[in-house]
Amino acid sequence: MPLAILDFLHITLTDVLDILMVAAIIFLLFRWLRGSSAMNVFVAVIFLYLIKVIVSALNMTLMSGIMSTVLDVGVIALIIIFQPEIRYFLIKLGSRYGLGGSGWKIFDRLFGRKGDRLGSESLDQILDAVKDMSEQKTGALIVIARQDPLQHIIETGDTIDARISKRLLMNLFFKNSPLHDGAVVLHDNRIVAARCTLPLSGKADIPASYGMRHKAALGITEANDAHVIVVSEETGQVSFVSDGQICTVRDMEQLRGLLSDDTKKTSEDTEDTIKEEDAK
Repeated sequence: MPLAILDFLHITLTDVLDILMVAAIIFLLFRWLRGSSAMNVFVAVIFLYLIKVIVSALNMTLMSGIMSTVLDVGVIALIIIFQPEIRYFLIKLGSRYGLGGSGWKIFDRLFGRKGDRLGSESLDQILDAVKDMSEQKTGALIVIARQDPLQHIIETGDTIDARISKRLLMNLFFKNSPLHDGAVVLHDNRIVAARCTLPLSGKADIPASYGMRHKAALGITEANDAHVIVVSEETGQVSFVSDGQICTVRDMEQLRGLLSDDTKKTSEDTEDTIKEEDAK
């Protein structure tokens, strides 16, 4: 029969469930990669895989073998090329669907890991420093490590290991300071390192008004679960960056609320809250 070639289309309930699960995964990957340079590569991989499925269904042995080889080698290449994106995806997957706050506390005790929340005194010192740097238009890039201690970032800079204080933060970002060029990393209520190099964001739709500090802040939050505070040297505007999203800060009380948020909401949730408050 002419339609014998379509015998592979016998669909069962399991097949429907399989298709829906794959569609959901592809949709999530599209959302994750949207606006990044990896989007074109992802579309190309999906296209090649569809070709492989078609040639396999049509029993085209030679083409099926070629496509299998291309995809097998391509998967290894993609893992190497997109290691930061894969790392970011796994971090977000673990933080969203992993253990909650009480569960993490158990692991902290077992492995002797310190807490990653800012103390009230440290938070006050940071806010005071950011406020003064904003008024003086002193450029600043402050990275606050959370679950990921950012050791690979700390190693790119100079070790400080000092108590968080307003004066020290302002001195580190003073324009004539040898340590002002780069990011300061905070962790466990300590200033861990200064003059650290951050990865730049791979997004193609970043507004032209954002400088290198903003691109670096986006880059580190795309790959890690850190929070970043950016002070613009040109305008003195303060920005809060988390989960690859930038939120413009109106005042220090808003920034305090963003830094004190224990629910680990994404920056989109934060921006929605801000819009609701503005509407009122």
